[in-house]
Amino acid sequence: MTTQASAPPTTKSQALRSYEVADFPALTGLEEEWRFTPLKRLRGLTGDGSAAPRGAVRHEHGDLPEGVTVERIGSDDPRVGSVLTPFDRVSALAYGGADGALLVQVARDAVVDAPVRLRAVGEDAGALAFGHTFVEVGRFAEVTVVLEHVGSATLADNVEVAVADGAKLTLVTVADWADDAVQAQHLKVKLGRDAKVVHVQVSLGGDLVRQNTTVEYTQRGGEAELYGLYFADSGQHLEHRQLVDHTVPDCRSNVGYRGALQGDDAHTVWVGDVLIRAEATGTDTYEINRNLLLSDGARADSVPNLEIETGEIAGAGHASATGRFDDEQLFYLMARGIPEGEARRLVVRGFFAELINKIPVEDLRERLGDAIEARLTKAGA
Repeated sequence: MTTQASAPPTTKSQALRSYEVADFPALTGLEEEWRFTPLKRLRGLTGDGSAAPRGAVRHEHGDLPEGVTVERIGSDDPRVGSVLTPFDRVSALAYGGADGALLVQVARDAVVDAPVRLRAVGEDAGALAFGHTFVEVGRFAEVTVVLEHVGSATLADNVEVAVADGAKLTLVTVADWADDAVQAQHLKVKLGRDAKVVHVQVSLGGDLVRQNTTVEYTQRGGEAELYGLYFADSGQHLEHRQLVDHTVPDCRSNVGYRGALQGDDAHTVWVGDVLIRAEATGTDTYEINRNLLLSDGARADSVPNLEIETGEIAGAGHASATGRFDDEQLFYLMARGIPEGEARRLVVRGFFAELINKIPVEDLRERLGDAIEARLTKAGA
């Protein structure tokens, strides 16, 4: 199955899309969308023919709330590929390499009080693994889904999310991999009329984690809130890219990502693309990225992009800021008898608090707070 653009692309959203790896040229690292990524550390996930054994990532889940089912479906299921068509070589490799898909289905009109918790567990970073997940939220349903990634793996995976008319989904994805893990993920959300998604993306573990998130609106009234928090330690590469494609009138989006970095060669990348097409009148959108450098030797790249094809919008804006500790904040705390190390930890916890509080799962909020605290303590911040 192949889908290609009929005319030369003028924006990222019009670039080549295909289910076939061969339709994409081999990666060199000179491409605009790959210039920040150390390709050699992807361990063959670029589809360069590198010999590597095939591995797998195991999925686990506990008791499921009423109205929710989880099952494996074949790659020939019509839902697979109905939301996401790969737009790069790695995503196409994952699409062809995955053995079916994990289907998370929420029944129409179901209001699910308890979170749906899923865990993907990797057991071998020396083998290439491919995955596919499909989250289907029925009309007028409301649900929170938590998808955690842990263990050791070299994984390329696609996640398709279909949110039907009037439905509300809170999706929390956590990359808490072991130090040797590599992940390249493409997640796409398709929203129906008056549908809403709140996506909170957390990246803490792994050697290299690169995540693309795309939002597509199909009818009026769609709303997307995309939040992310990441903490890169020595040698880690954490990369996040968003494309919010406003194609219909009267939809909203808000993107807010925050990251902290410490240690030599800690590297984060955030690229936020928002496209407001000519027909998307009444759009209201904003995106911001903030990065906090905790030590020398760390590097944060932040690239907000906003393309507007109509003047009939409710609002649009973007911002980016990268810097060190606020000396006034530290002075304020230290002047009240708080030691410098503790003062620094308080500042970092406050920096992340707003985004952590977006997660509607108390024990997960506490665990993430503890993980951040452990990193700060280890570094002597």
